[in-house]
Amino acid sequence: MNDTGLELLEGRSGAPDAPTAASLIVLHGLGADGNDFVPVAQMLDLSAIGPVRFVFPSAPVRPVTLNGGYAMRAWYDIFPPSSHAAQPRQEDEPGLRASMAQVQALIDREVAMGVPASRIVLMGFSQGCAMTLLAGLRAPQRLAGLVALSGYLPLPATTATERSAANAGLPVFMGHGESDEIVALSRGEAARDALLALGHPVEWHTYPMGHSVCPEEVGDLNRWLLDVLR
Repeated sequence: MNDTGLELLEGRSGAPDAPTAASLIVLHGLGADGNDFVPVAQMLDLSAIGPVRFVFPSAPVRPVTLNGGYAMRAWYDIFPPSSHAAQPRQEDEPGLRASMAQVQALIDREVAMGVPASRIVLMGFSQGCAMTLLAGLRAPQRLAGLVALSGYLPLPATTATERSAANAGLPVFMGHGESDEIVALSRGEAARDALLALGHPVEWHTYPMGHSVCPEEVGDLNRWLLDVLR
C-alpha cells in the first residue's frame, strides 16, 4: 500500500537507466484487479517514445448492490437500472468522488516521481473507463490524453461545470464492442457525443466484439498513444 490508499502493480518498458518518458495509469473494470490489463500493456510497443511506466491500481473491495451486495473490487457501487425508462440512472456519487480523489492521487504521485502531467495518459475499461472520464476531465493538471474503453460518462449533468480548464480540448481515444452485453453501445455513443459537444477531439472506434478488448483495438490504441505522446 502507498499514500494513494490503493494496491499498485507497476512495470516499466525500456532501459532501466533511461529517464521515464511517459506514464500510463490503467484502471480495471468491476471485479477485476490490477493484473487484468497487464497482457494488454505487454502488447503495446511504445519504444519510439522511450521508457514508459505502467501503473495498474486495484480498486477497493466493496459490496456491489447490482450483484446482490457481494463484495468485490469496484471503484464505486452499481445499482440496478430503473424500471422506468425516463428516470435517470441512479449513481453512487459518493463512491465515484472518493475514487476520483484516489485517481488524482495516482496522477500526483507520477508527477512527484518526475513525470510531467502532460506525459501521463489515464486509461480505463468499463468501470475504469467511467473513472478515467470522471477524473481525467476534472484533473487540475493538463494530461496527455484519456483512453476510454467499453464504458460510459458518469455524473454527466456535472461534467460541463466541473471539468477543468487545464484539460479543455484534451484528446480522447474511445473503443466499444458492437455487441457489448454489459455496457450498451448506446452508452458509449452518448459519452462520445457529450465529449465532442464539449470540444474534445475524440477518436472513436467500434469493434465486432462484446464487453472485451480485441487485437485490432490494441493496434489502434498503440498508434493513438504514439501520436499523443510524441
